[in-house]
Amino acid sequence: MKVLLVGGGAREHAIAMALKRNEDVQLYTLMKIKNPGIIELSEEVSFNPETDVEAVINFAKKVNPVLAVIGPEAPLGVGVANALRELGIPTAGPDKLPAQIETSKEFMRNLFKKYSINGSLSYAAFNEYSEEVFEFIDKMTSEGKEVVVKPVGLTGGKGVKVVGEQLKDNEEAKEYAKEVFDKSIGGGKLIIEEKLVGVEFTLHGFVDGKNIVFMPPVQDHPHAYDDDEGAITGGMGSYSCPNHKLPFLNEEMHEEAKEIMKNTIKAIENEVGEYKGFLYGQFMLTVNGPKIIEYNARFGDPEAMNLLPILKTDFVEVCEAIANGTLDKITIDFDNKATVCKYIVPNGYPIEPVKNKELKIDVDAINNAGATLFYASVNEEDGKLYITGSRSAAVVGVADKIEDAEKIAQNAIENFEGEVFYRRDIGTKKLIQKRINRINELFNK
Repeated sequence: MKVLLVGGGAREHAIAMALKRNEDVQLYTLMKIKNPGIIELSEEVSFNPETDVEAVINFAKKVNPVLAVIGPEAPLGVGVANALRELGIPTAGPDKLPAQIETSKEFMRNLFKKYSINGSLSYAAFNEYSEEVFEFIDKMTSEGKEVVVKPVGLTGGKGVKVVGEQLKDNEEAKEYAKEVFDKSIGGGKLIIEEKLVGVEFTLHGFVDGKNIVFMPPVQDHPHAYDDDEGAITGGMGSYSCPNHKLPFLNEEMHEEAKEIMKNTIKAIENEVGEYKGFLYGQFMLTVNGPKIIEYNARFGDPEAMNLLPILKTDFVEVCEAIANGTLDKITIDFDNKATVCKYIVPNGYPIEPVKNKELKIDVDAINNAGATLFYASVNEEDGKLYITGSRSAAVVGVADKIEDAEKIAQNAIENFEGEVFYRRDIGTKKLIQKRINRINELFNK
């Protein structure tokens, strides 16, 4: 069974591992970097940018796969899924227009407004620089709201800036808003939103156009340093719990988040056509219920490394059901295990990361710790690994209890050598209790 995978990061390494658990799978991968973990699992690799539609088409024609799986958002944004489906290849990944739920924050917010979907917030979109940008920020201030400045397009998870975190005050928000236009960050268009107060969590779903099957909720940690300090990154690590819940998320709020995602799928279909792929909702749990921060039109990274290792159902079967619109015909199960993922990243990440430095990994020690290693943005040259400036590699611990999964991940992540760093506190009892205390404080005010 030939399967085509598009993408070469840690998320795609997790996807590749999940696909290869089916012994019949022969994996063929197109990616721009030389990810050693994916190379080892693949029959053949085409080294090309994932956004090169012609290269994907040519490789697909050569391989003639029975299934394609698209990992990152960028190829979805240029229509790679459309091209594969036009070749008659069943594909897990949304077409270009439905993928706008991630690739255009303006599309997402307007969709919520048009279809009266719960979980939205105050916002305004701007296609060009004008005094109206500053006026809207001043208006939000007069209402007692701080703001979040977001480029409309893709920025690799590093373009969003929040007042009180990366921005000192609303005056700095105005300066950054102008910078987005001046430097054409994320396409040079802008969304300004009210800053939400609460605790973040993520919820994933398998979607076949009509049906959505939810995965266990996960909590990501976007800040660079321990205790949630530092710049927003693509994600420094994440955890999930063995009961497929989160300790600060009650059942009512969990169900409300699911309903928001169900209504989003219906709205996307009505607006631009069926959504077929993986959908990731990034939520903020507030005193007014779960609010959607943004959507991703694919698996989260690092969340894919929490979820796919505990997926009991054959991932190939799941992807085929997504592509064929038959999710309601299969049963999807996850192991009742806790997971903790920790990322190793270049010094200076995400603002001024070092690049092209050698990274040494004691793979045997990681295996002996009982963890799984996922290669991310590294290049293998002459038997050595080099960091590229983005997140380099991740380790995941899986256990019956979260404290045991955290110990496995921590013991494993100590076996990297190079100009890199990581967060020690992800999955620890202290940090999880901090989230619980935050929710209790908000709800008891």
